[in-house]
Amino acid sequence: MSEFKQYRRKIIAEFRSFQEGEQLPESVSIWQVDRDNGSPKVGDMIARNPKNHNDQWLVAKQYFEDNFEPCD
Repeated sequence: MSEFKQYRRKIIAEFRSFQEGEQLPESVSIWQVDRDNGSPKVGDMIARNPKNHNDQWLVAKQYFEDNFEPCD
């Protein structure tokens, strides 16, 4: 097994908030571990690929808060 290395992201990420009661389309990817933790839920974010807006996935609230901040 190869060793892990740390990398920074070079792009600006696009996110929006998950809304209470929202029904996400099947096309939004959600990891099973997030589903097991109750997602999608309020506080989670929906990310999208800036070059392909059809490519979307859920980011759990705590991961988002730990790793992202708004751009000016």
